[in-house]
Amino acid sequence: MHYNLYTLPVDKEPVAGRNTWLDKGFKMTDDLLAWCKANHMYLILDLHAAPGGQGNDLNISDRDPDKPSLWDSEANKQKTIALWRKLAERYKNEPYIGAYDIINEPNWGFDDPQNDKNGLKEKTNGPLRKLMVDITAAIREVDKKHIIIIEGNGWGNNYNGILPQWDKNMVLSFHKYWNFNDQKSVDHIVKTRDQYNIPVWLGETGENSNTWLTEAIGLLEKNNIGWSLWPLKKLGINNPMEIRSNLNYDDVARYLNTGRNKPNESNTYSGTLELATYAKLENTIIHHDVIDAIFRQPHTTVTKPFKANRIGNGTVINAVDYDLGRNGYAYFDTDTADYHTSGKPGVGNKGHVYRNDGVDISKDSTKYESYYVDHIETNEWTQYTIQVKTSGMYSLSLKVASATDDAQLSVLVNNITQAKEVAVPNTGGLKKWQVIAVKNIVLKAGSNKIKVLANNGGYNLHYLQFWKGK
Repeated sequence: MHYNLYTLPVDKEPVAGRNTWLDKGFKMTDDLLAWCKANHMYLILDLHAAPGGQGNDLNISDRDPDKPSLWDSEANKQKTIALWRKLAERYKNEPYIGAYDIINEPNWGFDDPQNDKNGLKEKTNGPLRKLMVDITAAIREVDKKHIIIIEGNGWGNNYNGILPQWDKNMVLSFHKYWNFNDQKSVDHIVKTRDQYNIPVWLGETGENSNTWLTEAIGLLEKNNIGWSLWPLKKLGINNPMEIRSNLNYDDVARYLNTGRNKPNESNTYSGTLELATYAKLENTIIHHDVIDAIFRQPHTTVTKPFKANRIGNGTVINAVDYDLGRNGYAYFDTDTADYHTSGKPGVGNKGHVYRNDGVDISKDSTKYESYYVDHIETNEWTQYTIQVKTSGMYSLSLKVASATDDAQLSVLVNNITQAKEVAVPNTGGLKKWQVIAVKNIVLKAGSNKIKVLANNGGYNLHYLQFWKGK
């Protein structure tokens, strides 16, 4: 929630110290709650942008640096408290309100604002604790029932000085991004949970590759920690639903990021409106690979076909349609995730299109909605589960592009090498394509797993095509 949907900023109030309540935010919340109730889902209210802004990460709090922050203004603090009291009074008897998450990701240096502006090293967190205690008291004046979720400083992870809890119905939330998915990464929160006997919830995680998501969710569930993905849908491939962009909105984004080539007003309006239209569920791109990585892959190494590949004479399988599954089982790539907060930068899919695994994918600009595997490095591979009606000898056509003289690949069927160290010709560039033939591939009737392995990398792969006979 952004506070400005519910109330005016303190400097816009007609009477200082009073609160003007806006219908828009409350109606939006009512509508969302009705949808949740109809679908038997809990709704957690999360104040993502507090009056004045709760942190120095402006993307989160939408803070105006030229105005007093939440922490610099008593009026902003009182408005935050009053907003939560108003919300609690409105929803006190709603069983489908799951909890109140009272301040999202505070990140503020109270003791050393110059050297610790995001509060990662804060030792006492006194102003944060006091405000959360005051908000809790205001909520409990009207609502004794609902869970109150608190988040520590430093984007929800620094709980120094905040605990023990001051309410009997409270949950501790932390957030996890771009770090290693080892036990050490959650030990601090598990120890805090055990020390204070307080339930823990991972309120946000995501914005990373399928490998990272699978690792993280497996780790969390091993430690009996519930989790929430951030977010369900946005631009980009690393969420279950991708909102399509458009040329006019791309111009707006470039201008906001660079300050150059300001688009005209009509293009800005039409691009933003088009983006909003694409945000509707039915207009999004559903990323089944992300969904599989979240719900199935944390619990199994079994692979699944990305598409139903029924092989006949001349059947084409796009190289990007390799199996669903973990790295090392459905594919192997040397760069599978971004762990930069643990000191290991990475990308996963360098092309940021089509799929969210480690495999690098680029768009073929010469064909509509056509993609290929690129940046193939030595020892990387992709696997394709195929269904063969008639057993026998097949030949395989591979569309490749290379700018080196020593690229080689092998073809394995059911983990048995059937074509070893096949030379990939130098085609004169990584976008100049040539079809090569791999003969005498034996396929059995039924399910087969085809693996294309790079003995020496430096080539791109567009598709595989199957032909009956030698």
